[in-house]
Amino acid sequence: MGDEMENRFQTSLTDPDRMAVTWELIPGRGAREKLQEGALMAAEQAAKGGRIDAVTITDNPGGNPAILADCLGQEILKLGVEPLVHFTCKDRNRNQIESQLYALDRAQVRNLLVMTGDYPVTGFQGRPSPVFDLDPGHVLHLIGEMNRGLAYPGPKGIIRNQPSNFFAGVAVSPFKAMEAEQRVQYFKLKKKIAAGARFVVTQLGYDARKFHELILFMDQNGLHVPVVGNIFILPYGAGKLMNQNKIPGCVVTDKLLADLDRERQSPDKGVEVRLLRAAKMYAFMKGMGFSGVHIGGHGVKYEQVLFIIEKGEELSVNWQELVREFDYPQPGGFYLYEQDEATGLNRETPVRRENRPLDAPVGFVYRLSRIFHQLMFEPGRNLFGFMRSFSRVVDGTAGEKTFHKLEHLAKVLLYDCRDCGDCALTDVAYICPMSQCPKNQRNGACGGSYEGWCEVYPGKRRCVYVKAYARLKNYREEENLDTYTVAPCNWDFYQTSSWINFYLGRDHSAGRFGIQKPEER
Repeated sequence: MGDEMENRFQTSLTDPDRMAVTWELIPGRGAREKLQEGALMAAEQAAKGGRIDAVTITDNPGGNPAILADCLGQEILKLGVEPLVHFTCKDRNRNQIESQLYALDRAQVRNLLVMTGDYPVTGFQGRPSPVFDLDPGHVLHLIGEMNRGLAYPGPKGIIRNQPSNFFAGVAVSPFKAMEAEQRVQYFKLKKKIAAGARFVVTQLGYDARKFHELILFMDQNGLHVPVVGNIFILPYGAGKLMNQNKIPGCVVTDKLLADLDRERQSPDKGVEVRLLRAAKMYAFMKGMGFSGVHIGGHGVKYEQVLFIIEKGEELSVNWQELVREFDYPQPGGFYLYEQDEATGLNRETPVRRENRPLDAPVGFVYRLSRIFHQLMFEPGRNLFGFMRSFSRVVDGTAGEKTFHKLEHLAKVLLYDCRDCGDCALTDVAYICPMSQCPKNQRNGACGGSYEGWCEVYPGKRRCVYVKAYARLKNYREEENLDTYTVAPCNWDFYQTSSWINFYLGRDHSAGRFGIQKPEER
């Protein structure tokens, strides 16, 4: 296959006359074990059958080690079907990400689902160290530059690589229970699409109204990229784990779990009804305007995938009649739009959010931080000019070390500062994403939070973006989280004064605030 050959997955997403279909494979840990061989056999069936447009390969799902998705992607491509490689940010820094993209480009593996990734859980002799150097938006920006021909400085001037041909998409969860969680998901989705995402895949859930909410949100915000709905063929065992929040980002309510428990009492252990449920999801997704479906599940056979497609097409004629069967709201859950009682879905009218209670307390530290921000960190106001002049004087002198120590001490006491030197406190309502978010997310929440709790510390720590949204909403400024993209941390500044870096226009804030370096003035 060459670059000039058609990307069937990409083409299928833009074909108005059919639903694109991807089939998720989980190849697991090992190189030549039963799971890897089974994944390749399934991919070969998909290639011969001709109805599946891409086979998706997970990347260390659940934070557990597994065979590199890139490797199987290359083998699957040779079998004659497009691979869709899950490309996560959790285990590699930006240099390794770039290296991996070069390898995929050379192997002509073009389709990527770019995600934050599950927090690492298990590994050789204990839990591994997470990386999270870039977020999905940063990776998409890099991919866009590579598709245009990445330019970088060389010894004799600018070097430009040959353009790559990646088709990259992202994930989003419309299945969040709280206003802060859900709106932050959508804020981040907009940033990812602005960064170059070409398609969107939903997280795992079973609430038809939530699927419809995402389609409405995309339409109302002019986000004209294909949306793929996630269909997981759900047995009771997996449903119970998801209901207990043991698989991050997957939502199974008590009501649905009770249905699964009842269904498994049948002679076939509930297989038939599970497949029918998946086919009904296919049907209502097609009716709502989804461009494709992403079919997954443990031990799913190719014949079962075909049944879902064929039965789903048959049922799609009367898809509205199926909506009531997927009434699985989270207790007290937030919806972005008012409910349409006639259809069970949504009206186009957003719910009124002004008087809804905050999802987290605001606290004294944030109120104090706002005062100091207005005094010191807003260009052209109050002490900004003085602090800029002071920073220029102390920069590079013996006094810089003392100034840095005092700054760092204050920020440790107030914000648990990690001294990265490229501070994002002002971007996240004075909550440090480098110390308070285990995934170091500077542009919005990952998809793993549950009922406002952090994926890594459920029941113990609130997601930093739930707290940030509440802080900003208290001053009617929550839309600030939707206004700009924060650059990745520049580790040149590690253990240097972030204040001096800010005032002298060195850090990521310079472009947003229009702060020039003294030598550029």
